[in-house]
Amino acid sequence: MEGYKYLSTYILATVIHDLTVQFCKAFIDPRSRTVDQMVQAARSGKQNIAEGYSMQSLEGYIKLLGVAKGSQKELAIDYEDYLRQHHLETWPKESPKIRKIRAFRAIWVKPNIPNTSNLPTNPEVAANMMLTFCQMETFLLDKQIQALTQKFIKEGGFRENLFQKRMNYRRRPWS
Repeated sequence: MEGYKYLSTYILATVIHDLTVQFCKAFIDPRSRTVDQMVQAARSGKQNIAEGYSMQSLEGYIKLLGVAKGSQKELAIDYEDYLRQHHLETWPKESPKIRKIRAFRAIWVKPNIPNTSNLPTNPEVAANMMLTFCQMETFLLDKQIQALTQKFIKEGGFRENLFQKRMNYRRRPWS
């Protein structure tokens, strides 16, 4: 498996993408632009993690993780909007139901097959679960961005390190 597939952020983003597709099929009119927007936001979150991981530039990786985080926040707002527009309750984060959802940990059960939860048939439960997953994902992405930022501060970026290697090469005595 590619290295990015070992990232917990990528695995959870895959679960969010798969469940968002199911959510849209189950609860949103297929003719609505919202379907495309939600699926695209979920896909963007996942794809930007993978693309960022493959970059040589640490700075570029951090930027793409920021895009992934933004996509997940956008998707979370879509789930909040769904709950509000359908007069459903948004559960408080202290709720035992939310704590149970937060206990979920995304892992691979087979290559490219995560332990995706079943989407609840009740739209309030499903939307709150998805909102919680999006919030968990943005939290994890924020931690990943912070860690990579610290690495960038300590080790420098691709161009900076390449320039340093070039300068060291130029300083070598010619034999």
